[in-house]
Amino acid sequence: MSDQITITIDGRQINVMPGLKLLWAALDNGIYIPHLCAIREEIRPNASCRLCFVEIEGSKHPVTSCTKTVEENMVVKTRSPRIDRLVKTAFELIISDHNLKCNECPANKNCVLQTIAKERGLRLKQKRFKSIVREFELDDSPEVFAFDRSRCVLCGQCIWADRVEAKVGAIGFTNRGIKRMVTTFKDLPLADSICTQCTLCVDACPVGALYYKKDRKEAGS
Repeated sequence: MSDQITITIDGRQINVMPGLKLLWAALDNGIYIPHLCAIREEIRPNASCRLCFVEIEGSKHPVTSCTKTVEENMVVKTRSPRIDRLVKTAFELIISDHNLKCNECPANKNCVLQTIAKERGLRLKQKRFKSIVREFELDDSPEVFAFDRSRCVLCGQCIWADRVEAKVGAIGFTNRGIKRMVTTFKDLPLADSICTQCTLCVDACPVGALYYKKDRKEAGS
């Protein structure tokens, strides 16, 4: 199409629409870039997961591809020693605070963390950072789904689904740093909150934090 622009990613020329974020331009053309928090419709991505770094020719520092808009003749590399080091560190920090009992997880073999590990040759059980997995009480108050905070990666996908798609606003982030978590107002069980149990948040979760109870039974735990 005449209104498209041309960019180069990993030596491959592709035509994309102006205004598109680089992450989606790559993914739409079968070029994988790790990501957890990115939402295509988000006008100002927060880039909190720090997994989607790339290098752009002419730029001194790596950039997060979810926040960078494509430009005509842009030349991008998704892999380099510097990029791989940044992604590896971000990934290891995420899983240091994650319940890694994958065999007991409803999202096992359908988990974005497993996909990232496979695509980038990373280990799910790292040794560089001390494990800080916290104990949380399982919220299984909803009728058909449950919330296991020990598996939450704080990507915000469920919050987007709840607030923007469902237009409810039952959940959100609270606290800062290591105490940051997703919860309801006054930390009420989901069934006691304004949650409508539409399950859009469950469908949005990229890991096993929000899951359908039937899937937990099928996982054998």
